[in-house]
Amino acid sequence: MNDLTSLGASVDGQRFWDDMLDQAKIGALSPRGLRRLALDDNDNRARLWLVDRGRELGCEAYYDAMGNVFLRREGQDPSLAPLLIGSHLDSQPSAGSYDGTLGVLAGLAVLRALHKGEISHQRPVEVVSWTNEEGARFAPGASGSAWFAGQREAASILEAQDDDGSRFADALATCNEQLEAHQVHYRPEPFTPYAFLELHIEQGPVLESMGVPACAVKGIQGVNWYSVTVEGQANHAGTTPEHARRDAFTGAHALITALRGAVAEHDEAVRFTIGKFALEPNATNTIPQQATFSIDLRHPSAAVLASLDERFQRLGAEQWSGCSVELTASSRVAPVEFDSHLVETLDSSVKRYAPHAPQLVSGAFHDAIHLAHRCPTAMMFMPCRAGISHHPDEHIEREDAEVAVRAMADTAGSLLAR
Repeated sequence: MNDLTSLGASVDGQRFWDDMLDQAKIGALSPRGLRRLALDDNDNRARLWLVDRGRELGCEAYYDAMGNVFLRREGQDPSLAPLLIGSHLDSQPSAGSYDGTLGVLAGLAVLRALHKGEISHQRPVEVVSWTNEEGARFAPGASGSAWFAGQREAASILEAQDDDGSRFADALATCNEQLEAHQVHYRPEPFTPYAFLELHIEQGPVLESMGVPACAVKGIQGVNWYSVTVEGQANHAGTTPEHARRDAFTGAHALITALRGAVAEHDEAVRFTIGKFALEPNATNTIPQQATFSIDLRHPSAAVLASLDERFQRLGAEQWSGCSVELTASSRVAPVEFDSHLVETLDSSVKRYAPHAPQLVSGAFHDAIHLAHRCPTAMMFMPCRAGISHHPDEHIEREDAEVAVRAMADTAGSLLAR
């Protein structure tokens, strides 16, 4: 019992950091950074690496219908629901090495501490790498965890296409073939975990500014994604008078100004981002016929998101600079509050190392936002330098990471000891 409740002391910090460095080589960019898009060759290699590390610890490896990969350390009572720890291994197109990977390798460090100490536990422990959390290749993101938690249907996920027209279903088939060839067991159906824990970089500046190495996270703000198409008329740039133009770019600009005005009516917790923008035919001397762009809208309040959604839909029904608009919500993920008892357990573990650690609400969405609908769920954050993420300059301090992983291990031990 004592070994479990102080499991963090058994974490091999050097091996954990070596694992981080090894994972950073898979899909490494020059001179720095990482590119590991969901279900591409690098992402698949990262999964197989994880399977091999788990087998070294005596774990069985599994994959499911969405390519989620699990490492299972058996418990004394295999019929009990497993404690689940993890995150994701896929990245943004030009990313850092810690977003997602940190949480998977923290789970691996917990497995290694249990293995090293030959510690037995009643319920199983599993580490998971969820498929397509980022949504950088196949939108929307968090495909694997959303399906697992019953928040999204498989059919809609499988039909998603990347920018090159490749289907999620085809990329998944290639991934699953590699897992099967690696003798990973197929487990098609989701299960209900005892609890889910996820460690992640904060992706914001708060913890670094406070000098705190980790903190418990009590919830995640909601996220709405929209796809917008503005249709105009292509024509010659030099011969078409202004009054005769239906310029899709001008229409998009006017619509975006109105959308931002709607956002400004609410509090500063609103996050409004246009991450993609494209014009057709995209020629210097041709008036744009079509403008397409994405919207990422976030807030901790479901009521605020609903109010803004209503405004967005009304604005999208109007014409802008003579152009028609199609505004479609491609994804809506409601805000969640994590299990209060689990948050307090994480908070107690963190405060062994950082007595003044706060409790934060996540501004970014994570796989945990879906798992919270299936089982008790909570997260832990650690600082990243200057709050930078989704960029090659993403950086964490090893000392902070080791504290966070030890706190995660202590939490896992406390849950396993119950």
